[in-house]
Amino acid sequence: MITPAGPGSKAGNRATAERWQTLLEQAGHKVSIVTAYHGEPCDLFIALHAWRSHEAIRLFRNSCPGKPLVVALTGTDIYRHQYEYPEQTLCSMQAADALIGLHAQVGDDIPERFRIKLVTLFQSADRPTVHKRKAASTSLYFDVCVIGHLRDEKDSLRAPQAARLLPANSRIRVSCAGNAHDAHWEQLAKQEVQENPRFKWLGALEKNGIAGLMANSQLLVMSSVMEGGANVVSEACRAGLPVIASDISGNTGLLGKDYAGYYPVGDTGALADVLEHAESDAEFLEQLREQVDQLASQFTPEKEQESLEQALSLAVQRRSGALDSLS
Repeated sequence: MITPAGPGSKAGNRATAERWQTLLEQAGHKVSIVTAYHGEPCDLFIALHAWRSHEAIRLFRNSCPGKPLVVALTGTDIYRHQYEYPEQTLCSMQAADALIGLHAQVGDDIPERFRIKLVTLFQSADRPTVHKRKAASTSLYFDVCVIGHLRDEKDSLRAPQAARLLPANSRIRVSCAGNAHDAHWEQLAKQEVQENPRFKWLGALEKNGIAGLMANSQLLVMSSVMEGGANVVSEACRAGLPVIASDISGNTGLLGKDYAGYYPVGDTGALADVLEHAESDAEFLEQLREQVDQLASQFTPEKEQESLEQALSLAVQRRSGALDSLS
């Protein structure tokens, strides 16, 4: 299995690769994770990222024409690279025997000819250790968290910008956990901290720190402008933490079109309105909590493992059929 993110990386692709390694090994497979491929033999190849892994995919297909190939599509593959770098990205999709999409609407967002190869896989999260979430009415603050590295795709400062528009008596405080993608985003985050008393930038947190942040928050904001299916949404649902999300397909494909907590992507004023609604209307907040509780069962490790096995089986079947058609 190849991922662009090296050992120790906090990138989502690395976390996905290591979680899949664990799930596949629990099912009896032997899995090696690499960041570069040089033609080594294997029984099956999984590539995370169609565009970034294009050279490895091409080499594998040339070196091992009889072996099955699974390509997992990221948000940037689907919503950027298939348009900016169509030759490499679409060639990877074409070479794959099975494609993995991480939300239920991926099929609407890739070329129709590839949909027959698509397996929908919802990334899983462990159910957290039970934390007693403070009631919003008894807390000094109404805490809102944003989790993910600060970068353009995540629209990472949309929530604190929306918090600036709230009434003076609002108790909302926004905490962002994640490293800055580059010096520009670091500067933006530091400036927001200086100018916005409702904002805290926590930097990168370890797994326990993220769990604690979720347990101490009343809401999670997922503000991305493009998303392949964020694992933090799975984590929030498993933790019973209501989500406010931009209305992109990467979010609606996880939470469902009937979810009540959307706002128009990039619309600061609309996000401020939803945040104020959640803070001031206990019934609305409880509606969101009930909805994420209902969704939690689709984000279990058992279901993710089942979807992985489905993708592997489809790849084996399609590769066998491709070879039979040539004989």
